[in-house]
Amino acid sequence: MPPSTPSRRRLIKTAGLAAAAGAVASPAIAQSAPQVKWRLTSSYPKSLDTIYGTAEVLAKYVRDATDGNFTIEVFAPGELVPGLQAFDAAQNGTVEMAQTALYYYIGKDPAFAPFTTMPFGLNARQQTAWLYHGGGLELQNAFLAKYNVIGFAGGNTGAQMGGWFRKEIKDLADLKGLKMRLPGLAGQVLARHGLVPQNLAGGDIYPALEKGVIDAAEFVGPVDDEKLGFVRVAPYYYYPGWWEGGPTIHFVVGLAAWNKLPKAYQAVFQAASAAANQDMLAKYDARNPAALRRLVAAGAQLRPFPAPVMDAAYKTATEMFAEIATKNADFKTIYESMLNFRNEEYLWWQVGEYPYDGYMIRARTRG
Repeated sequence: MPPSTPSRRRLIKTAGLAAAAGAVASPAIAQSAPQVKWRLTSSYPKSLDTIYGTAEVLAKYVRDATDGNFTIEVFAPGELVPGLQAFDAAQNGTVEMAQTALYYYIGKDPAFAPFTTMPFGLNARQQTAWLYHGGGLELQNAFLAKYNVIGFAGGNTGAQMGGWFRKEIKDLADLKGLKMRLPGLAGQVLARHGLVPQNLAGGDIYPALEKGVIDAAEFVGPVDDEKLGFVRVAPYYYYPGWWEGGPTIHFVVGLAAWNKLPKAYQAVFQAASAAANQDMLAKYDARNPAALRRLVAAGAQLRPFPAPVMDAAYKTATEMFAEIATKNADFKTIYESMLNFRNEEYLWWQVGEYPYDGYMIRARTRG
């Protein structure tokens, strides 16, 4: 063996360091991008491609951003669990996550409602602003932790329509005894005026309306209502959906599944859900006008809710929320946060947004 030299010793040392680095780096890289496969169960049928499709948008963003290492398989209602059991499936670990509306679950606690929407609550932009920058998400996930899940805003429909009715609604008396698909706190508000609210998943509404099991139904707005075919069985199409000024759809993830994700994957998921959240609203805004034209051509008769009905509902809702707040500390905290945010937002809306939109609507009408 030749005698050792300084250059030879440096070469051996360098090679040894490289080998050691390789031994550490290779498994570290593998660990940082593990194969993760989740299942998502949705509350919405595949036919509603704007809502259901947003879950597929999320899955695509996550898959593409992780080179296919983190995949989310999307399932429609009934493929794994019924639509209105999506939250429970995520909570108990049947699936890793769900796409649903939190206000479907007010039977568990009315405090679920504000994170989706409330009667006379926030519009779409205000709802997003409250969640992201008004403390809404912090309140939401502190509350959802009690159910071992975490929630992410995953879409917004914008202001919804007031639903499809077999007969005209001219005053409060016309609501008495009416069986209507109307989930959330809105159903409780109108129940105080004699309406009989029903909570049905999207795919179950048309058969119930067609068979006369219910007399009226609301779902979302022109795009989805056209797909569901309501115009064929209930011609009167009312607006506005005062109970859903800007409802947020959520991606609900089990905490056990979430906490197992690498931090990088958590960041990807959060970014993907934010992108999907914006994408859904943009699609509805882009597609609703043409869908509304087609519905009117198919026989839909547009009707505004009479002002006395709106005023009575507003008064009843305000009183009801105050009552709930006296009995439910979580609801009180969440509702007051939303209410304060709404009041502040309309300081700006009455100066900026509303006058501009109002003028442009009048200008369009004048031609």
